[in-house]
Amino acid sequence: MTRNRGPISVFTHGRRVLAAATLAALALTGCGAEQTDGGRQAGSAGSSAVSQQQTTEQASAQALFERFQKACPESGVNSRRPDDASKPDTEQPQSIAPRETPPAGPIEPAPPTGPEAELDDRDRCVSGHHEQRVVAALQKLPDPTAAKVRATLNSLGYTDERIHRLQQDGGKTRFHLDLREDGGRLCESGLAAGEASDVVPCVAAAEGPFKVTSETRP
Repeated sequence: MTRNRGPISVFTHGRRVLAAATLAALALTGCGAEQTDGGRQAGSAGSSAVSQQQTTEQASAQALFERFQKACPESGVNSRRPDDASKPDTEQPQSIAPRETPPAGPIEPAPPTGPEAELDDRDRCVSGHHEQRVVAALQKLPDPTAAKVRATLNSLGYTDERIHRLQQDGGKTRFHLDLREDGGRLCESGLAAGEASDVVPCVAAAEGPFKVTSETRP
């Protein structure tokens, strides 16, 4: 008994529909591959742009540090030591008692204390330059979150490699800056808190990974 297979045109149409669907799927797959390749190319271009930006920021930061160093004494010079007992008593800085008339001549600044006493003249001088510009920028920063503080420091030329211990504490953020150059030990301990922002010098290990050895937190 011969089975009724139905009109051939019906099955032919079905095959055509299936073939068309298969071709469409392949076309979509191809498009997906092109998009993926394009995404990779865009990612490569993006990575290159980020790398170039980081290189520019590092060069800018290095130029900044060199400018500060040129404006300060040579490394290793320390003209004021708090434990310098070689000076006669007459040469030691004299304090002014209450209601006492100050002398006509300039008053010698008191010897540094705390972390500053461990830094040479150059590092203390360089520290003042950094502190002034960082505090000025942080005082203008509303809602100083850790992310905003990092972005602000980056904009001033301090790369992520120099920013350490960035930690938000309520409405303020604390951080450290590694400013060691040419064997120096200078670092900064900072507090971002709007108008109350402050930055003070600290001392880091001269070599190796960043490690604070002496500080007075602001």
